[in-house]
Amino acid sequence: MSLAPHERPIPGPAQDMAQAIAARVPVLRTERLVLRAPRLEDFPAYAEILTGPRAEPMGERLTREEAWSDWCRLVGLWLLRGHGIWTLETGTAEVAGFALIGFEPGDLEPELGWFLAADHEGQGLAQEAARAVLAHARDALGMASLVSYIAPDNDRSRALAQRLGAARDGTHAGCEVWRHNLGGKA
Repeated sequence: MSLAPHERPIPGPAQDMAQAIAARVPVLRTERLVLRAPRLEDFPAYAEILTGPRAEPMGERLTREEAWSDWCRLVGLWLLRGHGIWTLETGTAEVAGFALIGFEPGDLEPELGWFLAADHEGQGLAQEAARAVLAHARDALGMASLVSYIAPDNDRSRALAQRLGAARDGTHAGCEVWRHNLGGKA
């Protein structure tokens, strides 16, 4: 698939500025992953997840244009809130998926989210990334809790939320709310 013009980097001062801003995003490291700032070249992996069958457990498939808007919102959170989406990169520099502290329209409070490319599922990578994000939320951001909004049919995400120590805390907008108590300052 060829990339749309807005999906392609344009070398020069603007790209240098984008890289300088991205360098301010905290890098989190786990045993098998580097959680790093999203890059324009990560968008195709993001779009593949959200426009294909991998999106169905999250509620709905998006069009590529909707995925772009969603991507821009999550990347923009870094400037607006000091948290956002990380790209999960393996030791071989492959994009395994994404983890985030999001706060999108309709959310009641900041959300811990995760999603992986199909060939990286079932290896414990989502749990590894989510634990790193929870520790960052608690230790660096002083957050007291995060929630995960999980579609009722998403058994794998529900099981992961439970493994992470989250407790069911009601429903919102058709999703189960799973609360991760962090004991932070806020």
